[in-house]
Amino acid sequence: MAVVVVRPEPGHAATIAALREARLEPRSLPLFAARAVEWTPPEPDTFDALLFTSAQGVRLAGSALDPLRHKPVIAVGPATAAAAREAGLSVVLTGTRDAASVVAQARTQGYTRLLHLAGRDRVETGAMTRIVYAADAVAVAPDAIAALAGQIVLLHSARAAARLAELVDQAGLPRAAISLVAISARTAAAAGPGWQAVVIATAPRDDAMVAAARALTGAAATGISGA
Repeated sequence: MAVVVVRPEPGHAATIAALREARLEPRSLPLFAARAVEWTPPEPDTFDALLFTSAQGVRLAGSALDPLRHKPVIAVGPATAAAAREAGLSVVLTGTRDAASVVAQARTQGYTRLLHLAGRDRVETGAMTRIVYAADAVAVAPDAIAALAGQIVLLHSARAAARLAELVDQAGLPRAAISLVAISARTAAAAGPGWQAVVIATAPRDDAMVAAARALTGAAATGISGA
């Protein structure tokens, strides 16, 4: 049983590597390709900290980020925090759940004015926002979707979940032929009903998703299934 990775690069390669390290069989089927978007930073004195809800925002922000590098960073998830540190930024708070919870936590620590450097398709955070990247849909052959039968698909976003459901339905493949691991309850909900199994990772991290996939492969080996 393969574990299919549909997220775009650069996170795609990291997830493939994590699956191989866990001795699972990875399969690559990206549904989107990320690209940088030109943006103009606001004046630094108009906000207290930068908010990143994905590592893509850090990696694709480009040179426009340079005047803001002295600002503290609020990050959602350890992967995003790690990307920010690798970029030479100072992370003061790392959320372990979702954007709403880390924004609330940041406010209790005095970071009331946040600048969210985000993707075009994003969760609203209530913060000042600049779009720094976009993830564009890529063409996927119907036979590639048909080959998902009997596999596990990792879903890192609600947008990926919705697109997967659309592609599977268009291909005429029963949803019940595919198992899902979702990074969050919101992502699982976006996929809709009818899948063979849907498991929500215990935390919004790659390691938790890989662990959930490993549990699913073990359940399949023993003939256990769930919805």
